[in-house]
Amino acid sequence: MVLGKMDKTNKLNLIIFGITGNLAQIKLIPVLYDMAEKGLLPENMTIVGIARKPMTQSQFQDYFYEVLTSENIHHKHEIKKDIFEKLCQKLHYLAGSADDPKLYEQLKKYSGNKIYYLATYPELYKSIFDHLQKNGLNIQNHDWVRLMVEKPIGYDLKSAHEINTLLLQYFSEDQIYRLDHYLGKETLQNILSFRFANDIFEPLINASFIDHIQITALEDFGVGKRGGYYDLVGALKDVGQNHQLQMLAFSIMDVPDELASRAVSKERLKVLKSLVPLPEKTVFGQYEGYQKEENVNLSSQTDTFYAFKTFINNDRFQDVPIYVRAGKKAKQTATEISIVFKNPLNKLFSVDCEDEPNVLIYRIQPNEGIVFKILTKKPGHQIKLEPEYMQYCYKVDPHTHYIPDPYERLLVDTIRGDQTFFNTAEEVEAQWAFIDPLANARSKPSIYQPGSWGPKEADELIEADGRMWLEPSMAFCRI
Repeated sequence: MVLGKMDKTNKLNLIIFGITGNLAQIKLIPVLYDMAEKGLLPENMTIVGIARKPMTQSQFQDYFYEVLTSENIHHKHEIKKDIFEKLCQKLHYLAGSADDPKLYEQLKKYSGNKIYYLATYPELYKSIFDHLQKNGLNIQNHDWVRLMVEKPIGYDLKSAHEINTLLLQYFSEDQIYRLDHYLGKETLQNILSFRFANDIFEPLINASFIDHIQITALEDFGVGKRGGYYDLVGALKDVGQNHQLQMLAFSIMDVPDELASRAVSKERLKVLKSLVPLPEKTVFGQYEGYQKEENVNLSSQTDTFYAFKTFINNDRFQDVPIYVRAGKKAKQTATEISIVFKNPLNKLFSVDCEDEPNVLIYRIQPNEGIVFKILTKKPGHQIKLEPEYMQYCYKVDPHTHYIPDPYERLLVDTIRGDQTFFNTAEEVEAQWAFIDPLANARSKPSIYQPGSWGPKEADELIEADGRMWLEPSMAFCRI
C-alpha cells in the first residue's frame, strides 16, 4: 500500500464539531495526546474544538487536561507535562451552535487543509453542511478538505441512503471518510497481511476445506450509561450491521488487485452483496434486568443479544454456513472470527479428541492475535493427542499505546488521504440491505441470564445443524 505522507509543511486544521461530547472525551482527546507524544501531529496543525458551551482558551486547555487525567479504561498511561504543553499550542476553541452563522464566519480565519470531524448527531449534519457551503468552507482549491463521519450511517437502508445522498451534495466520495473504528483495529488489519502475504493458509480458505465460520462479539458488561441511545438501536444495529459484517468481509474476501483503497473496498463489497439474509434463522435476546437500566424503557423489547445464520452466495464458499452472535452481559468478553476446518475422512489416529477440528482464530479482543488450533501428541509412550495453539500474539499491555488506538490509526490515515480502512457509501448500504430483513423480523426477545452465553434459542440455532458454538479460549496470547 502506498501511503500519502504526513504533511509537515502545509497548514492543517482539524475541526471537531462536538468537542465536549462523550465520543470526544473517550476517544478523540486521548488519541490527540498520543499522536502528540509520538510526533504524529504536523508541526503547523491547528485543532479547533467546537461546542455550544462558552469557554476561554485557558478553560479549553483545562478541559483537555481534565479529560486526559480522568478515569478512562482505554487510556491509562502517563500524561507528560511537556507533551501536553506542546499539544496546548495547537488548541483553539470556538463556541457556537451548528446553526449559528457567526460560528462559520470565525472558521474562515483558519486557512489551509481542513478535516471536519463530526462527533455530533446526524440531525445536525445538514445545518453544518449548509453553513460550510455558504461560506465556501467545503470547497477544495489549492488546499484539500476532508470529512470524517462516525457510524452508524443511518438506522436502516433508507436512512443510510438519505445520509449518503446528503453527504454527496456537499462533498465528493474521495473526501468522505466513514469511520467504523473496528477497521482501525490492529488484528483486523493484520488479517490482510496474514492471508495475502503468506501462501500457507489462503489456498485452504474455501468450501473444500472449511466446515463453517463463527463470528463472536460478546461483552461481560451491560449498556452502562448508553441506555438512552442503545434502547433506540439494539445490538443488531449497533454492532451487527457494521463491526461484524466487516470482520466477515476481511476474513473471506478475495485477494484485491492491489493493496489500495478502491481495490480493497471492491472485494469487501463483493462479500457484503453476496450475503444471504435468513430471517427465519435469527434469534434475539435481552438480558434479565435490562429494563431497569438507566434511561431504558421499562417495557423495552430491545435486543441486547442476537445470533443468526447466513451463507455467502458464491462458488468459493458454496454451502459453508456462517454463524454470527453478539451480546452484552455474557459470560466473558471476547471478539473473534473462527474458521472451522473439516475433519479429514481418512484418519490415521483414533483417539478421544479425534472430532476436535482445526480452527483458525482471529482474536480481535482481548488477548489480540492470530492462532491456529491443532492436535499434537502428548509426551509419553502412548499415542494421546491434545489440542494446542500455534500463535502470533501482541505481547504488550493493551493499555499502553504501543499498538495504535483505532482512532489514532484512522485519523492518521485521513491526514494521509488513505481511505482503505473506511467504508464507502456502497458498503454501508450493502450492510443495511442485509441487516434490514433480519431487523424487520424481530419479535419479542428471549430473556437470558447475565453471565451466560445468551438465550438457549441461540444454542438451538447452531445445534440444529449438528454444530456447537465455540467457547472463546483465554489460553493463548496471554500477557
